[in-house]
Amino acid sequence: MFSVVSDLSRWAVPVVLLLVPLIAMFRGVNVFEKFVEGAEDGFSTAVKTIPFLVAMLVAISIFRASGALDMVVGIFAPVLNMVGFPAEVLPHAIMRPLSGGASLGIATDIIKTHGPDSFIGRLVSTMQGSSDTTFYVLTLYFGSVGISRYRYSIISGLSADFTTLIASVYVAHKLFGPV
Repeated sequence: MFSVVSDLSRWAVPVVLLLVPLIAMFRGVNVFEKFVEGAEDGFSTAVKTIPFLVAMLVAISIFRASGALDMVVGIFAPVLNMVGFPAEVLPHAIMRPLSGGASLGIATDIIKTHGPDSFIGRLVSTMQGSSDTTFYVLTLYFGSVGISRYRYSIISGLSADFTTLIASVYVAHKLFGPV
C-alpha cells in the first residue's frame, strides 16, 4: 500500500504539469502566449513586493541585532519553563509570524544544538510545520495588491499563531515528552 501511495505522489506533479497544457491546447488556448503573459505579470508583482520585503527584513534584523529578542526571552523564560515550554524555543515562536527564513534559521540552530530527536528539536519542528508567517503574508501579499486596511487580519493571524503554538507544545508533550 505504501509503495502505491509513494508512486502516486511521485507522479502527481508531472501528470498535472502535462495535463494542464494538453487540456488548454484542446480548448484552443495558445499555451505559450498565456505562459509568457503570466510570467510578465509575475515579474511585475515580484518587483512591486521588493520594497515591502526589504522593509520587513530590515525591521527583523534590527530586532535581532539590538538584543531585544534576547531580552524578551530572558524576561519570559522563568514563567515558560514552569508551564513546560522550553525558553530556547521562544525566539522561534516570536520570529515565526515575522519571517519564515529567520524562523527556519533559528529552528536549525536549535536542532543542531539539541539534536533532531530531542524534545526541543521535535517541538520546534512541530511549530515550524504547523504555523505560518502572518506578518510576512500580510506585508508581502496585501502590499502587492494594494490592501492597506487589514481590519481583522492581524488579530486572526496572530490568534491562529498562538493557537498553533499552544497546540504544538501540547502535542509535543503528549507524543514526545517524558512518560
